[in-house]
Amino acid sequence: MSGRARLDDAPERLVRAAIGLLAEQGPSAVKARAVASASGLSTMVVYSHFGGIPELMRAVADHGFRELGRAFAQVPVTEDPIADLFAMALSCRRLARENPHLYDLMFGLSTRATYRPLSDADLRLSGHSPAFRDAHAHVTAACERLVGSGRVEQQEPEVIAAQLWSLVHGYITLELAEHFIEFDDAVVQVLLPMGVNFSVGLGDERERAEASHQAGARLYDSIVQGQ
Repeated sequence: MSGRARLDDAPERLVRAAIGLLAEQGPSAVKARAVASASGLSTMVVYSHFGGIPELMRAVADHGFRELGRAFAQVPVTEDPIADLFAMALSCRRLARENPHLYDLMFGLSTRATYRPLSDADLRLSGHSPAFRDAHAHVTAACERLVGSGRVEQQEPEVIAAQLWSLVHGYITLELAEHFIEFDDAVVQVLLPMGVNFSVGLGDERERAEASHQAGARLYDSIVQGQ
């Protein structure tokens, strides 16, 4: 491989190297020298392409949101928006369980103890990057269909999406921290009924909400089996 080719794909290689270190060893392992070594590049390349580790980590978080967006895009649009939303929730949980440290970084839960933190302004921007917005748009679109279905009281879809986002990510964060170890199946015993209660609170009928969440679980299983 020529030097030019090596540098052309340097950003992607650095991001993938950082993701690997993050997954295997946690945030404390993501240092310029370690990332450079894992990617087969010089330490200087880290700074020339990203400016530093905080900026590289923001690119890593964006990569995570693009992965999340792709996972959401795999959920087909059905006639049941609640089923679709629950399948998305399970897809998000799967991504989080596959790389908990990446999930923590994406949602601002990492300690960032080993590298200079981003400023408050940068942190706010990182939560509303194009990659984040593209992923979140799938949720908002499904909430728009939910409101249009007449199953729930008229509300702004963006508000429902924000509430659902909080519910799902609160659950995932607690599950990753092993707060549900006393349950045989926390998805069935906690997440699914919580989603049903949320839907009923929006105005849906309980039986219908329960059926939709069961359908969403089956939809998610079919997606996983098809991969």
